[in-house]
Amino acid sequence: MPLIEIVPEPAGVAELAELRPADFDWLVVTSPNGAAAYARVHSTAPPHVAAVGVATAETLAAAGIGVTLVPSRQSAVGLLAEFPPHPGPVLVVQAVDAEPALVDGLGELGAVVTATAPYRSRPTSSGPGSPEGQSIAPTGDAVVFASGSAARAWVSAFGTATPPVVGALGPRTIATPEAVGPRDGPGCADHS
Repeated sequence: MPLIEIVPEPAGVAELAELRPADFDWLVVTSPNGAAAYARVHSTAPPHVAAVGVATAETLAAAGIGVTLVPSRQSAVGLLAEFPPHPGPVLVVQAVDAEPALVDGLGELGAVVTATAPYRSRPTSSGPGSPEGQSIAPTGDAVVFASGSAARAWVSAFGTATPPVVGALGPRTIATPEAVGPRDGPGCADHS
């Protein structure tokens, strides 16, 4: 069931379009949505490109943008662990509500970071709030959240009522303060 939808952030799209890839040593993209947003306004990239995960790298590659670094642990923490020190100017493309950990971590490595947010997630009107969603979701055997935004959208629609089994993809999703249900025990799984 779709819980969120991705929508452009006009100010962020305009900001991204005004930036020149040649002014940066690195492009860091945090999601396939960010990769698609970047590719819509730029056909070239800085000399080095980092993608937080394989799906993000594949989206960039489909747009003809080669990727230099995909961390073995596909997360902001994994990317920071493998990122070179003193990387120079870095352009980060991320969601409006992205956690600051990646940008802060790059700064700690000595990067001069420019972060832009050309998209955002929001609860979808056709998902949990719809009559079909209201009748199906709470009666399932399990729910697995793919992102913190999805968990927040669930809570917005259903409160903390969940099926007996609650799972989350990745440690950040399961740590979302608004996530539902207990975060340990047999009813919750972390598949990072």
